[in-house]
Amino acid sequence: MISLLFTFKLLILVKNAHFSLQPTLVTREKQLEAWARLVLDYAQHNKIYTLDVSECATTELFNNQKLNRRLSAEGVKAVFDYLEQHKHVEWLDSSKTRCHIYWRRPDEWGSLVYEWAVGNGLLNTPCTLYEITQGDDTVQESFHGLEKEVLLKALRSLEAHKKAVLLNINSDNEGVKFLQ
Repeated sequence: MISLLFTFKLLILVKNAHFSLQPTLVTREKQLEAWARLVLDYAQHNKIYTLDVSECATTELFNNQKLNRRLSAEGVKAVFDYLEQHKHVEWLDSSKTRCHIYWRRPDEWGSLVYEWAVGNGLLNTPCTLYEITQGDDTVQESFHGLEKEVLLKALRSLEAHKKAVLLNINSDNEGVKFLQ
């Protein structure tokens, strides 16, 4: 059902989207906000955590083949600049071709993981990163399948708030201990 709902939303938004950047500043801001929301919804629906911008620019997200319309490279850049300004994108290279896309920011992921740990009685108990993102106990959790780099950012935000301690990072047995 969610797939059908998302597909419908994508069709409506892309069909009604302005595929050329609007010259009026207020209109452009609303346009970029709508495109940014669409990109975030698309990433969430497809559980995308890392994007290659040039690959993404050729998908149905920015390219409506039925209408024979696509957002220009300048438009795609403007959307990603907007996402960066609103802290939904973190570039992985200086040429801005690959990025982490944060439909949930690392601190939000951290809160969800921490709530799961508390709810499952895992305070002061070491957990491997694999258990958190791939384990049988997290299959129903939204962070199941979360990319390791994003998980580490989430756990570092917990560590900064004294809610976790990272263990053996960059080893075969990477983990975390959640604190009260």
